[in-house]
Amino acid sequence: MTILTGFLGSGKTTLLKRVLSEAHGQKIAVIENEFGEENIDNDILISDSEEQIIQMSNGCICCTIREDLRSTLTMLAAKKHEGLLDFDRIIIETTGVADPGPVAQTFFMDEDVVESYVLDSIVTLVDAKHATQQLNDRQEVRRQVGFADRIFVSKADLVDAETVEALIPRLRSMNPRAPVETVHFGEAPLTKVLDLQGFNLNAKLDVDPDFLKEGDDAHDHCEHEHCDHPSHRHGHGSHHHHDDDVKSFVYKADRPFDPRRLEDFLGAVVEVHGPKMLRYKGVLDMKGTDRKVIFQGVHQVMGSDLGPEWKPDEVRQSKMVFIGVDLPKEILEEGLSQSLA
Repeated sequence: MTILTGFLGSGKTTLLKRVLSEAHGQKIAVIENEFGEENIDNDILISDSEEQIIQMSNGCICCTIREDLRSTLTMLAAKKHEGLLDFDRIIIETTGVADPGPVAQTFFMDEDVVESYVLDSIVTLVDAKHATQQLNDRQEVRRQVGFADRIFVSKADLVDAETVEALIPRLRSMNPRAPVETVHFGEAPLTKVLDLQGFNLNAKLDVDPDFLKEGDDAHDHCEHEHCDHPSHRHGHGSHHHHDDDVKSFVYKADRPFDPRRLEDFLGAVVEVHGPKMLRYKGVLDMKGTDRKVIFQGVHQVMGSDLGPEWKPDEVRQSKMVFIGVDLPKEILEEGLSQSLA
């Protein structure tokens, strides 16, 4: 499953059409969760839109959610199981004003859905022309950025280079996990849209807390074993800074965690602040095991797994990244530090 999100007019449909018309040899089912009556993909559909499921000219299928996502997914899985429909993967195109969180949680909380589907990633489109205003004004746009496993900046050809240069550091400061790149007319290689393994519990943690370095002053305020960079440095082209409520911070520790203490703390913090915690992930050094412990979560749902063994020459350091709305950073830092062995 891939969730495709982005504010109204950011180019989701353009990217989707590009993916569907590509000669990839895969049968893709599309679930559209759009506001409004008009079926956005009329020109690539070959069937009567009264139907809930529409067969496309290239063998892909399309369906519009008329009920909740869970029942649509269950229905599609049943039809596939019965041989009535054939598809390899599903792309959910969310409405432009959607918070992707509840959509993502469906794949962890509902037993029938968990049995049939694996969530691969959330891909977010950001419209370069309107992004600054939208990020300032619309919380759902900031959340869409915070949830992303990959961010595509569309319509960059409609603005000057300075605008893009100011936008990209701002997106990265909100979400350091997600690679950010510009895409023209939805022409992104399929390898950058599908099979990203963004929700895999793998030992790869793409956190680069130095991405906001400006000259040599980036480390002036980092004397501790964990360090975080201010999210208000928006590159050279931006004199005005807007303090986003979606922020990220990275926690690092050179001492191992005590498993019981960490579990108690994370359980408690997620119960209270879970709705504000969009995505979080970590590769942890845990007392009592020579293997890395990989954990990640969305809102209140989190999971962990044993990863590969620490190599003899590897520095055993825990690294965690938290992305959320008005994150309780002090509480997290203090609680994590108290959970060390």
